[in-house]
Amino acid sequence: MEEGDGKSGNADSPTNSQKTVSDDEEIDYTIKPEFYDPDLDDKNEVWIHKKRHGATSDAVLSCPACFTTLCLECQRHENFLTQYRAVFVVNCKIKDDKVVKQNISKSRKRNRRTEGIDASDAHSTNTETFKQVCCSVCMTEVGALDGDEVYHFFNVLPSES
Repeated sequence: MEEGDGKSGNADSPTNSQKTVSDDEEIDYTIKPEFYDPDLDDKNEVWIHKKRHGATSDAVLSCPACFTTLCLECQRHENFLTQYRAVFVVNCKIKDDKVVKQNISKSRKRNRRTEGIDASDAHSTNTETFKQVCCSVCMTEVGALDGDEVYHFFNVLPSES
């Protein structure tokens, strides 16, 4: 090392730390940033409108663990505000080995009987089968799929659509 360069001693000495230049002072702001696009929000809005074909959505749903987008078009549950249902999803994996059976409520049984199902059929269909739905990226459980192929999301992060 030369005597006049201001660098003497080892790298951990207090005199060296006092002469350190911050990263902000080394950035040249006259050059346009490589990864910045001021029109990106407008481009994203056009993209989402194309994907939805003009339909509206209550939220865009993401995985709570890895933030992967799971659904672009969904409907919020009437009573449970943190639950959503959807037909079209992305990045979801259905676990066929995880099946849950749930008893159908009495009001739903009545509706099925009025649709032309007789008493013997109503007795055999008093349970509904749900399959576990997971994020295809990190395998976090995010919801369930019912027999009508409607996704019910209960473990997701909603964002403004």
